Amino acid sequence: MAENAAAARLETLAERLGHHFKRRSLLVEALTHLSATERRSQAYERLEFLGDRVLGLIVAEALLDRFPAEREGDIAKRHVGLVRREALAEVARTLDLGAYLVLSRGESEAGGRDNDALLADAMEAVIAALYLDGGLEAARRFIMGEWQSLMDAEAKPPQDAKTALQEWAQGRGMPLPLYIELSREGPPHQPVFTVEVRLEGGRQASGTGTSKRAAEQAAANALLTGLAIGKKK
Repeated sequence: MAENAAAARLETLAERLGHHFKRRSLLVEALTHLSATERRSQAYERLEFLGDRVLGLIVAEALLDRFPAEREGDIAKRHVGLVRREALAEVARTLDLGAYLVLSRGESEAGGRDNDALLADAMEAVIAALYLDGGLEAARRFIMGEWQSLMDAEAKPPQDAKTALQEWAQGRGMPLPLYIELSREGPPHQPVFTVEVRLEGGRQASGTGTSKRAAEQAAANALLTGLAIGKKK
């Protein structure tokens, strides 16, 4: 009975992915966290590595086709936003992927099914499973369906806060912003970083995030906001 229920759940997810798996074991591996197995080869880490590359290729191809007049630098900015952890986790949540993950009891009780990093890693692994079972077309069909709304959301190439702050400093002949990690708190699977960014002349601000990159972005955004307010005064 338990096996039948598990098989039915996998079939439900496969339908949401738009693919009938000939090798269902690939999908099982893509959903299995290392905490739930004694063998690393049965967890999704290796698939995650491959899925990252498959996603990057398909998104790059789609962006070049969708924005033929944009420069490489602008395409690169769009690409970064579409393949980063937050985008992957957002798509994973639309699929309710967390409910299908195979986790240890401790990982599950610690909130692993709604953890951005864990969801993003599993999403990449699922993309790899689609690629290995159905080829590039199966992966492309899924990605173009689920990432379409994210591509449509940005009429202009996104400008992340760190890049904007760097360009602000360079435009005034100042050294590049300096980012300093102030603290890292929380459990290993759900850390909270606090980072401070400093500019020449004593300007500084801090920010927090669930990754060092996110904390740096938050700090840069806070400093940019402060600079804009200061300019208005």
